[in-house]
Amino acid sequence: MDLLRSLNGQIALVTGADSGIGKGVAIAMAHAGAKVVINHVDAHEVAQQTVDEIKANGDEAYAIHADVSNEEDVQAMFAETYARYGTVDILVNNAGLQRDSKFVDMTLEQWNTVININLTGQFLCSREATKEFIRRGVVEGRSKAAGKILCMSSVHQVIPWAGHVNYAASKGGIDMLMKSMAQELAPHKIRVAGICPGAIQTPINKPAWDTPEALSKLLTLIPYSRIGEPEDIAKLAVWLASDEADYITGTSVFIDGGMTLYPGFADNG
Repeated sequence: MDLLRSLNGQIALVTGADSGIGKGVAIAMAHAGAKVVINHVDAHEVAQQTVDEIKANGDEAYAIHADVSNEEDVQAMFAETYARYGTVDILVNNAGLQRDSKFVDMTLEQWNTVININLTGQFLCSREATKEFIRRGVVEGRSKAAGKILCMSSVHQVIPWAGHVNYAASKGGIDMLMKSMAQELAPHKIRVAGICPGAIQTPINKPAWDTPEALSKLLTLIPYSRIGEPEDIAKLAVWLASDEADYITGTSVFIDGGMTLYPGFADNG
């Protein structure tokens, strides 16, 4: 299966695309032929570097600032996208963060920040994209679907995570948000799917892999014995957004090297 140019003529908006998984997805979708909107919240120069990298390969990208937890920002981001590219075909809800704390010490601000960005942000962006998908409908020769929404979640939508209850709760919420949207939007030919990475080598979890000792400890949780790369997630995202995956909606794909196999039980059968 060759995904090269599989997204030709489509517009993809990737939130939190200035670094990590989002950056990898944006570059891969541009390579697959999509014009890509690089959303960022406070790192325009970094986002512009991603735009420049994409353009250097002969592809098209544009950076837009927006706080995905802010309704007015989200609406303005979509309006700017339509002004520049006319429509949108693919939304990748990738923006996310952590504010870690022991549960008894967690502040309301830490809880709200994570829920607002990780979960409410996906709701706001998905709602705006869906309005456009329904308005435009399926365009013959462009895609079999009227629109595609990819919800970036985590293995922690199913694996509890002490010390990170706000993050795990947000990811569990994304799972049900994704499924409920998929159920409601399928009659409109809108596909919605989840991507659940395990340990990926990105800035958000740098302490977990940045030293040999930390990496060795992390690998005890990964049966496949390697940490993931943003490119692993990017290739999956391109495939899910392509017509190769047209019959997939309402489900999550775990991409984790086997982390959800709970390797601690391997010798306790």
